[in-house]
Amino acid sequence: MNRRDFLAASGLALLPLGAAAQQPSAAMRFSALQAGTALPPDYQVFTFRGKKRPTEYALVAEEGRTVLRARSDAAASGILRRWHVNPRALPTLSWHWKVTRLIEKSDFARRVGDDFPARLYVNFDLDARTLPFAERAELRVARLIYGPEVPAAVLCYVWDARAPAGSIVHSPFTGRVRLVVAESGPARLGSWLAYERHVAEDYRRAFGAEPPAISGVMVMTDTDNTGESAEAFYGDVEFRPRRPS
Repeated sequence: MNRRDFLAASGLALLPLGAAAQQPSAAMRFSALQAGTALPPDYQVFTFRGKKRPTEYALVAEEGRTVLRARSDAAASGILRRWHVNPRALPTLSWHWKVTRLIEKSDFARRVGDDFPARLYVNFDLDARTLPFAERAELRVARLIYGPEVPAAVLCYVWDARAPAGSIVHSPFTGRVRLVVAESGPARLGSWLAYERHVAEDYRRAFGAEPPAISGVMVMTDTDNTGESAEAFYGDVEFRPRRPS
């Protein structure tokens, strides 16, 4: 799958940076929706160019609350929501997910293995003028092809089959997407898991700079490169103030 297709789709209009509240900001609140209904218009189904089969998404009831179920069979698509966050005011990213099986051929070092049962993308509004020349040139080409709003920095939290949790690596498709291994291996398959990540610190580790504004999030379950199947469930995604130490 060409991740630049995702980048092209997720250039997002921003509010003023100071508009971020100090209270938790729910970028995706599936629990507030009704199981069996369609997603609201601002939860956009993102499909990739070409004739790829889309992943199937549905709001379902799980343990007394509404969550998003994803089923992928040699398929790829995501659910994208534009959402503005100041990562200095709300640096903690929290979410829940459940995965029922791993992708055996998953390998984040190779394009043919770039599939994950669960992903959470965080998109940043980075000024391209701050990039080194080679990366600016790569981004300029992408924007000529896909449009002027292609973002210049993305963190993608994944459940990997083998890599140690906490690993941060480049996407095999573009250096402007960094994969962060939030969960690894089969030990906790079939269980609801809760995560908190300091997204500002992850950005510093991944890109070696201070994070710009966050402009959107996307969940995705994809198996188009490996041709395998996967099922995942996604709970609410929120940005929170940092907990007192």
